[in-house]
Amino acid sequence: MKRLITGLLLLCSVWAVAQEKIEYIPYGNMDSWVVRYIKESGLIGGETKPLYMVGPTDTIRANKPYSPKGSPWGTGNAYAKVMGIETVSCNVTPEKRGNGYCARLETTLKVVTAIGIDMKALATGSLFTGKLADPMTSEGTKNPAKAIDMGMRFTKRPKALMLDYKAKISPSNELKQANASTKVKTIAGHDEGEIVLFLQHRWEDENGRIFAYRVGTASEHVAKSIDTWQNDHRINIRYGDISGASDFKKWEALTSTRFMAKNSKGKMVYVEEVGFKADAEPTHLVVQVSSGSSEPFTGCPGNIMWVDNIRLVY
Repeated sequence: MKRLITGLLLLCSVWAVAQEKIEYIPYGNMDSWVVRYIKESGLIGGETKPLYMVGPTDTIRANKPYSPKGSPWGTGNAYAKVMGIETVSCNVTPEKRGNGYCARLETTLKVVTAIGIDMKALATGSLFTGKLADPMTSEGTKNPAKAIDMGMRFTKRPKALMLDYKAKISPSNELKQANASTKVKTIAGHDEGEIVLFLQHRWEDENGRIFAYRVGTASEHVAKSIDTWQNDHRINIRYGDISGASDFKKWEALTSTRFMAKNSKGKMVYVEEVGFKADAEPTHLVVQVSSGSSEPFTGCPGNIMWVDNIRLVY
């Protein structure tokens, strides 16, 4: 009898695994990239530099806005035009992996010299479903959230996020902070890599404000280096109110100031989450992988996340 029960349980497990369906988020295999060559302003050297985007393989050689057709992915790579000065920040790049590519996300401290003055800015390598303003203006350089239309249209209910990743995370308990200033501030703290998924049901009121229910949540912070690829790594999506769970983390909480989106009037506004609601139909999917999880312009230079094959499990 025990053998029969064990056999039935094993058969059920095999059947359940066989019933799973795995789908890539479009361009989630990280094998297709657009490279844009942008000439920076003469005031800061006038070099032509590459800026990478995840999308249909293409090469662009012009200082002009561009959005990869059919790609839901944005990155922290920025073409900025502030006070007439054009510059590039690029810390998400393709890196060879086997017969294809992965995405390399690195926290960097960039130094730009203008009229003999060194201006320093720290940027976290970030890959996300959404769109970065192009070009980025002074408003976006002061508050990156205002430059990112976060999330993609999405109505399904997956059970898990799946991806391949590895990481180089500094054990340092000191962070660097720099926002286009001449000085770099050192503060206490430990920066970690971040992987998050939010399913949201969004709606807009008559004043253009965007509200949302949090339908599902998946998240993981990477606190230390992982030298070998973690292939087919799964993070389960938890539906509904998870705030009472014993392993609930602060970065899973509802928020009214983390993400922004463009409303029907074309204005960027915060997505204000007003509650958890498991049975709401999703309207948007947010997936974000970053080499740091600290406040904007704050982190640990040299932290790196490598990510590949971003999929959803049903």
